[in-house]
Amino acid sequence: MNKITVFESIHKFMIYRDSLKADLKIGFVPTMGALHGGHAELIKRSSQENDLTVLSIFVNPTQFSNSDDLKKYPRTWESDIKVAETSGADIVLAPNFEEAYPDNYKFKLSENEFSLILCGAHRPGHFDGVLTVVMKLLQIVNPNRAYFGEKDFQQLKLIQDMTAALFLRTQIVACATRREEDGLAMSSRNVRLSPEGRKKAPLLYKALLEYSDFAEAKNFLNSHGIEVEYFEQHFSRRFIAAMIDGVRLIDNVKI
Repeated sequence: MNKITVFESIHKFMIYRDSLKADLKIGFVPTMGALHGGHAELIKRSSQENDLTVLSIFVNPTQFSNSDDLKKYPRTWESDIKVAETSGADIVLAPNFEEAYPDNYKFKLSENEFSLILCGAHRPGHFDGVLTVVMKLLQIVNPNRAYFGEKDFQQLKLIQDMTAALFLRTQIVACATRREEDGLAMSSRNVRLSPEGRKKAPLLYKALLEYSDFAEAKNFLNSHGIEVEYFEQHFSRRFIAAMIDGVRLIDNVKI
């Protein structure tokens, strides 16, 4: 178990970062907290492939188009630190909004193609917030590698494309989706499901595996009281977003 150093100040972290040897390999796992087994796998992989692993915990308000969704996002600081320690993280960076956004979000990054479909079509401005905060964090941490899960595949691809387009030196490492025993993709939002909703949630994965037609998948899920937002295929993957108990869940599989 690693002894974690926590930085709540970006300024103090950057002073520390500048003091590290130039040849030290830095791995980075950006999160919004509420850590689960999927996050633990990202941290473990980073700790295996790098000399030092930095984990960020920052609930980024600019990627929430729904203020109620932001308020309900789970905050589990104490358990997050335990997951970080047991998984091999060395540093936790947990800034506040004022320091992360000294411009109060006057400057933002946008992508005008892939970000406008799937989640982007239903969450206006979401990916502007994601890309902006990830760019900030990559500039602050300056890692050799940064680790992202394939569960959020649209986000992953946009970040990969952003780093390539803007000539960033950080390698974006894609990690396979971690699933519960019943197939449900691990997500911080899962804890908000009722017991009944939790039983229904694995049906999203079942639909992805068994249906290629939107209408058929929608009928199957609607028959179980699940509201489908989208069911589409892109990049040889099948994507889904659906609402259960007012909780928005997403998943995807390679086809």
